[in-house]
Parts: sequence; structure tokens; C-alpha cells
Amino acid sequence: MKKKVLFSLFVLALLAACSETVFTGRKQMNLIPVSEINQLSFSEYKSFLSQNKPMTSGPEVEMVRRVGNDIKAAVDVYYKAKGLQGDLKNFAWEFNVVDDPTVNAWCMPGGKVVVYTGILKVTQNEDALAVVMGHEIAHALANHGNERMSQGLITQIGLTSLQVALSQKPSQTNDLLLAAAGAGAQVGILLPFSRKHESEADEIGLYLMAMAGYNATAAAPFWERMNKMGGARPPEFMSTHPDPEKRSEKLKALVSKARAYAAKYPVPASSRNKAKK
Repeated sequence: MKKKVLFSLFVLALLAACSETVFTGRKQMNLIPVSEINQLSFSEYKSFLSQNKPMTSGPEVEMVRRVGNDIKAAVDVYYKAKGLQGDLKNFAWEFNVVDDPTVNAWCMPGGKVVVYTGILKVTQNEDALAVVMGHEIAHALANHGNERMSQGLITQIGLTSLQVALSQKPSQTNDLLLAAAGAGAQVGILLPFSRKHESEADEIGLYLMAMAGYNATAAAPFWERMNKMGGARPPEFMSTHPDPEKRSEKLKALVSKARAYAAKYPVPASSRNKAKK
């Protein structure tokens, strides 16, 4: 009886933690309070910058901050239109550039962004940079970091609970279910969700950059350039990134929808740094 009560409470806690991602409406589970994960994020971001001094001036810095603030303006407009301003209260936006040849950029929970100079050689222009920054910011807005951490917690707790719960069942059933749980933890849950996160960030990022006044048709060519830089890639079902051809096709198909978002949720020219260049 006690086990049933505990299980019921556990299920209720999971249901209470369920929410929907911005723009796409996908159901997700976030077990960690936003304030808690952002506090951790801000601390890690500060630590990173103390060890990797950000550039303080120059055309690269100006461009990254300009694009970042344009996308932030688009976020503000959309969230206000949807009555979701409260969801941004824990964001403390920051856009920094690190002089590093690594082809990378990221956005931690709470809007802490870093762009490496190495990726600027691939973006080649502001529209493509908006693709990158929109994508990374989308990860933060969609709470992908929280969701991934929550999945990790559930995976660990779930496996332990299964071992206890199944101890009284026939050995063949025990082996079958443990094998299923193992497959679920490694392939059926974590890796597919990672691909889903990447695809979702592609979509949301495209809407954001379009609303910010950038050309959404720059997305597919940018990812094609990125793909040419990579070597042999694993099969799609074992990869955390979408298949390059499918990614390009989907982005091209979403351009008209991105433009519709830009028309429906226009960012005032006075709020766009791009318009002031």
C-alpha cells in the first residue's frame, strides 16, 4: 500500500512538472525549478568567462551583440503578445564573443550566450549569424537544458526503481524489462529527444530570426556549410543532430511560416539594432 501511495505521488509530481514548449506546443517535463537551474547557469557562465576572457570591442563583438539584441527584441514582442512576459523574468541576457577557432556557439539557461570567433568564418554574414544565435537562444527559451537534466534524473531513478520493483517477478520478465529499460535509456529516450531538441531549436530559431528582421532563407545554406565541415557521420537514428538533407528540406519548408510570424509579430524598427546600422 505504501509503495502504491509513493508511486502515485511520484506520478502526480511528474504530471505537475509537465509544460509546453514555446512556439511548438510540444509537451515536456521540467522537474527542476527555473530559478534553480538559472542560478546554476549564471554561476557556470561567470566561471567560463573568468577562464575564457571575452572580447570587449571590435566588429565581431558589435555584430554579435547587435544580432543578439535584435533577437531579444523579437522574443520580447512575441512573449508580450502571448501574455508570457512572466516567463522571461528569470532571463538575464548577455551576449559575448570568445576569440577561439572552435566552430561553436551556445546559450545557457537564462539567456547567457557565447559565440566563438571560429563559427563566424562559417556564418559569413549577419543573416547566418542570426540563424546560429536564434537556434541557440531557442534551446534556452524551450527549456531544453532543464528537460535534459530532468530526463537524466528520471533515467537514474527509473532504473533503480525497476530493479527493486521487479525483484519479485519471474526472472525472464525481469531480464526482459531491464533490457527494455536499458534500451529506452540509451536510445529510445535520451538520444531521440536530443534530435528532437535540435530540430525544435531549428524551427523556433527560424521564427525568431525572421521576426528580428533577418532573412530566413539563410538557414539552409548555413547548415549545409556546417555539414561540409564534418567528417563521417553516424546513422541518423544514433545521432543527436538531424540528418543534413532532412534538416535543409525542413528549414526551406518553414521559411514561409517564419515570414508569417514576422508579419504577425513585427518588431518595431526603433527596437531593432539591425535597422540602425
